Amino acid sequence: MASDYPLKIFYDASCPVCALEMDKLGARDTAGRLVLVDMSAPDFDAACHGFDAADLDAAIHAVRPDGSVVRGMAVLRLAYAAAGLGWLLRPSGFGPLRPAFDAGYRVFARHRKSISRALAPAINAVRGRRETKGAA
Repeated sequence: MASDYPLKIFYDASCPVCALEMDKLGARDTAGRLVLVDMSAPDFDAACHGFDAADLDAAIHAVRPDGSVVRGMAVLRLAYAAAGLGWLLRPSGFGPLRPAFDAGYRVFARHRKSISRALAPAINAVRGRRETKGAA
């Protein structure tokens, strides 16, 4: 079986929820198993990576070393596992629970921009506290 890592993840850093989650996972990824690509960067070109920008914007995507594409909750399960937190999302992959978690992710993805706008003040406060603690 081919390895899932390094896993190249395309995410939207302009989305506060997405950015906080990827920052957290990236910081915990001491083995370098995750390659985080900000699709909101001004110079990012989805076509250069073989994607349509609207498809990338609709759900989180990742590419395994063998070139196979993963999207949605499957990306998050792999990313959390890479960061040593696989146990947190392991239940989301269990047979009878998987469809419910996958559907929940699709609802979040569809509404992530409005959810992020609503949560941005709280997320920014959490990030500000983390930066302050790191500077101390």
